[in-house]
Amino acid sequence: MAPKVLAEVLATLPITNHPDLLIGYNKADDAGVFRLSDDLAIVQTVDFFPPIVDDPYEFGQIAAANALSDVYAMGGRPITALNIVGFPSDNMSPKILTEILRGSGEKVKEAGAVIVGGHSTKDDEIKYGLAITGVIDPQRIISNAGAQPDDRLFLTKPLGTGLITTGIKRNAVSDELVSLVTRQMIQLNAGASAAMVKCGATAATDVTGYGLFGHAYEIAIASNVTIHILADRVPVMPEAERLAEAGMIPAGAIENRFFLQGRVQLSSSVDKNLEHVMYDPQTSGGLLIAIPMDRVQQFEQEIKNKKIFAQEIGQIETKTDFNIILE
Repeated sequence: MAPKVLAEVLATLPITNHPDLLIGYNKADDAGVFRLSDDLAIVQTVDFFPPIVDDPYEFGQIAAANALSDVYAMGGRPITALNIVGFPSDNMSPKILTEILRGSGEKVKEAGAVIVGGHSTKDDEIKYGLAITGVIDPQRIISNAGAQPDDRLFLTKPLGTGLITTGIKRNAVSDELVSLVTRQMIQLNAGASAAMVKCGATAATDVTGYGLFGHAYEIAIASNVTIHILADRVPVMPEAERLAEAGMIPAGAIENRFFLQGRVQLSSSVDKNLEHVMYDPQTSGGLLIAIPMDRVQQFEQEIKNKKIFAQEIGQIETKTDFNIILE
C-alpha cells in the first residue's frame, strides 16, 4: 500500500495499549513484540505479494526471505511460519503452487524455523507470503527508535531490486542480471542480524517497499534525528541506474517520492538516476543498521568473519529541518 494512504489509515485508529505490548504499529517498526516473561517475548509479522520472478520455486524462496527479514530487523530469531496463499486454481496448474511452497519451505528451514500451517483462498492472481513468529530477549530488542547522533549507518544489500524486477517484467534485462537479483533476494538477513545484536546496534529496519529513503525516514522520525547519507557510498546493483534512465521506475517509487516531499534534502550534485534508486521499493532488501561509533570496528570485523556484505553509507545527526540529507 502507498505510504501516504497507509499513514492516513493508521492515523485514524486507536493505539493499542497493553503492558506487555512492547512494540506496536504506532512507530512503523518492522514487527510487533509481545512480552511473555521477563526474559522472553515473541516477535510477529506478516507479508505477502504477487510474483516478481517467473520461477515459482524462486518466488517462494524470495517471499519467505522477505517475510523472515522483519524478525531479523528486530534482532529476533524466527521459530514458526504460516503460509498465506491466493491462487487461481481454475486456470493454473497446482504444480505451480507446489513449487512455491517447496521453495518457501526450504528457506524457512534454512532459517531454523518450521511451517506449521496456513490459509489459502481462490484469487484472480497468485499472491503468496507468510506470517512469521519469532522469539527475542525483551532487553535486546532493536527497534527503529534508538538511533543516536554520531552513530554510523550501514546497509547490508545493494539497492535496485524494484527497478530490475520491473525490467524483468518488460523483458529489458539479461539472464545474468535476473540470476544476480534473484540470488540477492533469496539471501536471508540472519547473519547481519546476529552481528548487529552482538555489536549493540541502536536502531535497525529492513529496506523493503518504501525504499532506502522511506525506511530511513522511519528511523529518523522514531529516533528524532536526521539521517545523513553519502551518495557515493550507497551500494547499487548493476544496471539499476541504467534502468532508471530507461524509465523502468516502479509505481511504488513514485508513491514513495510523493510521500517524502519536503522531508529530504538533496545535493544538486546527486545524479538523477541515483536519486530514483533511493526511492526504489525493494523486495527482501538488506538491513539498515545504526551502529555506535565506538562499535563500528567490531561490527565490521563481525561481518567480515561471517562473510556478509555491509557498506557504511552515512551517519546519524542531530535533528534538522530535514529528516534525510543526501549529498
